[in-house]
Amino acid sequence: MALPLPAGLIGSAVVSASSANLGPGFDTLGLALSLVDEIVVETTESGLVVEVEGEGAGQVPLNADHLVVRAVHRGLEAAGVSATGLVVRCRNYIPHSRGLGSSAAAVVGGLAAVNGLVAQTDSKPLSEAQLIQLSSEFEGHPDNAAAAVLGGAVVSWTDATQDRPRYLAAPLQLHPDIHLFSLIPDVRSSTAETRVLLPVQVTHEDARFNISRAALLVVALTQRPDLLLAATEDVLHQPQRAPAMPASAEYLRLLRRLNVATALSGAGPALIALTTEPELPPEAVEYGAANGFKIAAMTAGEGVRWSPGPTVRD
Repeated sequence: MALPLPAGLIGSAVVSASSANLGPGFDTLGLALSLVDEIVVETTESGLVVEVEGEGAGQVPLNADHLVVRAVHRGLEAAGVSATGLVVRCRNYIPHSRGLGSSAAAVVGGLAAVNGLVAQTDSKPLSEAQLIQLSSEFEGHPDNAAAAVLGGAVVSWTDATQDRPRYLAAPLQLHPDIHLFSLIPDVRSSTAETRVLLPVQVTHEDARFNISRAALLVVALTQRPDLLLAATEDVLHQPQRAPAMPASAEYLRLLRRLNVATALSGAGPALIALTTEPELPPEAVEYGAANGFKIAAMTAGEGVRWSPGPTVRD
C-alpha cells in the first residue's frame, strides 16, 4: 500500500537538454547540454494545478495529460508513495519539438522532483538506474533520458532478453578540447513523423558503415577530437530525414564542407556541432542568421539535480 504524503511538501529538479544520435549513434549515443528546465512539485490536500512558463506555455495541456505530471505520478508509484493533490510548476528553457530532448527532460525532471518529496519521508529516493529505466520507458529508448539523468556524454543500450526491456547507460568522459554549438531553427519537427521516414531494413554495407563510425565516435569524444568529422558521418537516418527539413539538411552539408563535425540533434531539425575551435566559421554563422537559426555556444550539461524545497539552482 502506498504511503500517503502530507500536504505542504515541496520537491524540485533541474534537468538538462540533450542531443541524441550525434550522427551514427542512432538511439544509443547521447550528450547532455547546458540548457535546462526547472520543475517544482508541491503536495496539496486535493486537486491538480499545472503552471508552465517559457517554452511550451499556452501550448501544452495543463492537466493530468501533461508529461511532467505523468512522470510525477509514475515516480510516486515507483517510490511507493501517493499524493492526494499536486501543484506542478514548470519553467522551461529547452525548445520543444526541435530534437533537444525536451520530452526526456520533462520525464526525468518529473521523476527527480519526486525524489525531492520522498527525501523528506522515510521512503527511499529513486536511484540513477531507476531514473534511467523509468524515463526510458516513456521514450522507448534511453539515449536522451540517460544523458539527462547522468549528464555529459553517454552510451546507452537496451537489454530485451527479459519480459520487460531493461534500459542501461554508461558515461563517457568528454574530451576537454571539444566545443559544442547548438543551431536551432524556428521550425518544429515531430520525432514520430520523421521516424516513419526511416526504412524498415538496411543493407549490410550501411550497417557496417554506421557501426564503424559509432565506434570511432566514442574514441573521438573521449580521446581524439581530431577524428570528429569522420566519426559523425551517418547513412542510416540523416539522409532519410533530410527532405522533411531542407534548411537543416543544407546547413548540415555546409558546416561539414567547412570541416565542422555536425549532426542532426536527435530527429532534428536542430543541429549539434562539435569542434575543437572556439568559434564557428563566419560563413556558417552568416548562413544561420540568414535562415532563422539561433546559434548558441554550449557546454556539456550536468546530470539531473533534485532537492527538497523550491530550487536546486543556487
